[in-house]
Amino acid sequence: MIRTAKAHWSGNLKEGKGNLSTQSGILETTNYSFKTRFDEGEVGTNPEELLAAAHAGCFTMAVSSMLNQKGFTATNLDTDAKISMEGSIITGIHLSITGQVPEITSEEFATITKDAEKNCIISKALSITITSEVHLI
Repeated sequence: MIRTAKAHWSGNLKEGKGNLSTQSGILETTNYSFKTRFDEGEVGTNPEELLAAAHAGCFTMAVSSMLNQKGFTATNLDTDAKISMEGSIITGIHLSITGQVPEITSEEFATITKDAEKNCIISKALSITITSEVHLI
C-alpha cells in the first residue's frame, strides 16, 4: 500500500504561499504558508498540525484495535495530540485520550493506551519522545 500527498509552493519562505492535496481528495489545494505555520489567527494548515492529526487518528484507531483484541468495544474514544516545538525542532507529542469503554478498568485502559502510544504506525515512524494521558469515563 502506498499513500500520497502533494505540496505546492510559490515564493520565498516568509511571503510565499502553498497548498497541500491528498490522494483521497480530503485535502484539495488546502492553504499553508509561513504565516499559517508560525502566526496565530491565519487561516490555513501547517505540517505540524497535520502530523498531530495523523498521530491522533492513528493512535485512536490503535487503541480501538487493542481494545477489541482484549474483548472490549469502545462507545467513544476522543484524542487530542499536542506537538511541542523548540524553535524549528519538534521535541515531543503528547496524546490525551478520553474513552468510554464498558466493563473496562482504568488500569486496563491505561495499559492498552500505553501499548498503542508505542506501537501505532505513526508512533513507530517518529524518532521523538511521545507521551500520553488517559481519561476513562
